[in-house]
Amino acid sequence: MNINISVSSTAAENGRKAAVKAAELINKAIAEKGHARIILSTGASQFEMFENLVKQPVQWSKVEMFHLDEYVNLPETHIASFRKYLKERFVNIVHPGAVHFVGDGDPKQNIEELTRELRKDVVDVGLIGIGENGHIAFNDPPADFDATEAYRIVNLDHKCRMQQVGEGWFATEDDVPRQAISMLPKQIMACRAIVSVVPHAVKAKAVYDTITQPVNNMVPATLLKTHPEWYLYIDDDAASMLIK
Repeated sequence: MNINISVSSTAAENGRKAAVKAAELINKAIAEKGHARIILSTGASQFEMFENLVKQPVQWSKVEMFHLDEYVNLPETHIASFRKYLKERFVNIVHPGAVHFVGDGDPKQNIEELTRELRKDVVDVGLIGIGENGHIAFNDPPADFDATEAYRIVNLDHKCRMQQVGEGWFATEDDVPRQAISMLPKQIMACRAIVSVVPHAVKAKAVYDTITQPVNNMVPATLLKTHPEWYLYIDDDAASMLIK
């Protein structure tokens, strides 16, 4: 397994380095074929990366964007909406050539439309975070590594919901939706390259388990180690259990 790990002293520097790498990979795809297709994740761990990504010298009009997941039946006006998050931190700033959101309209129809568009061509770069419970997208343990759908409605476990409370998106666990539409592991792994930005001490256990455990669906992020081009960006806090 070839893991490219970058460790930075701060989350800010970590986000900057990850954004530079993501832009490099996007520009490589544009140079090769005239356009690039990307998948974006959200959450507090991605703040610094997005602050830097929108400043990178990329021809964003040649970029087609998909995103990983969204809560079922959560209005876009809610502070926790990932559509709102991406519009405010990325889409409305760089104006990509095409945008495909999870969570628009009827869930079944949305999944069908997303799948149709996603599978028209390869995705060049996936920016895939890792949750406190080791999830990728909203594939909580035990994740389904064998499913062939692009997206599915999934149930969110206790630790996942509490992460959303801890990050300040919801006041209590009861306020967190119990279900989300999520891209599934096989589809994530189909990206040509994957960049994971995983800062902060709350992610230290997930990072440790991802790196030290064999590939297993109780730590879904371990699957990323089997990808031929995976870049992991962590700060000192997230790396703390690895360097004891």
